[in-house]
Amino acid sequence: MKNTFSIIKLTVLMVVLLAVIYPLAIYGIAQLAPNSGKGETISVNGKVVGYQKIGQKFDKSNYFWGRPSAVDYNAAGSAGSNKGPSNADYLTLVQKRIDTLLLVHPYLKKSDIPADMVTASGSGLDPNISPKGALMQVKRVAKERKLSEDKVKKLVESKINKSSVVGTSIVNVLELNVALDELK
Repeated sequence: MKNTFSIIKLTVLMVVLLAVIYPLAIYGIAQLAPNSGKGETISVNGKVVGYQKIGQKFDKSNYFWGRPSAVDYNAAGSAGSNKGPSNADYLTLVQKRIDTLLLVHPYLKKSDIPADMVTASGSGLDPNISPKGALMQVKRVAKERKLSEDKVKKLVESKINKSSVVGTSIVNVLELNVALDELK
């Protein structure tokens, strides 16, 4: 009987600790984060169009495309593919992505395509691409929007963030596409 009472006491203690105190503590810490932990949104004309740090699917030819997603850009299921470079299915998928890019960008050679444009990130939700990944799309986007390549290239260059965490330059695809929509 004494042993049963100890188990019940321990269970109640753990429920209170893990189901009440811990979530409240995490919620309190989140309030110190930017935007109170609700994410950094990007708005156009007062309407939220997306999150700055979560990749979104852009597949229309008049927009810049982001990095492929192993989870089809579903933020509820963030994950990588867990397939390595020796996996035949993975290699087939990467080759299919290369073939698609070459078909839509006939002026490119396979060697012009940066790896980030054909491989998914570890989270499957990377909002950024390399400057090379953005610049390789300039000709297609300019043609589709009937803009000069120079104007679109200057827009891309203005959106290159040279101060990313790991020291490499990046381009946020959502920010680039919002600026592209504002371009006259």
